Amino acid sequence: VQLQASGGGLVQPGGSLRLSCAASGRTLSSYAMGWFRQAPGKEREFVAGIDWNGGSAYVSDSMKGRFTISRENAKNTMYLQMNSLKPEDTAVYYCAAKTGPYYSTNAAPYDYWGQGTLVTVSS
Repeated sequence: VQLQASGGGLVQPGGSLRLSCAASGRTLSSYAMGWFRQAPGKEREFVAGIDWNGGSAYVSDSMKGRFTISRENAKNTMYLQMNSLKPEDTAVYYCAAKTGPYYSTNAAPYDYWGQGTLVTVSS
């Protein structure tokens, strides 16, 4: 499966962005999905994960209440709604697909990765 992340950009603190991850090549319902991010000079960090049918989802504690992960298998697309953005949210955001029904908070089990989309939060 090929993944294409989009929706990043420059936003002011307190603003919102919605990232999308479009899949092609195979149906998205075959995979659990996740969002990760990597800030300059830092390791890749888990952001959120969602099971194959959206029945279970989890957002990292540091982003809980501000970020929401969702998916539309009929559109082969996953989303990350980001509200109340902070400068420390600045990073390249990656979407990833994991074979099987259940997401992981670790990057290693994910089989496919998108190219990343840059989110910059700055005034």
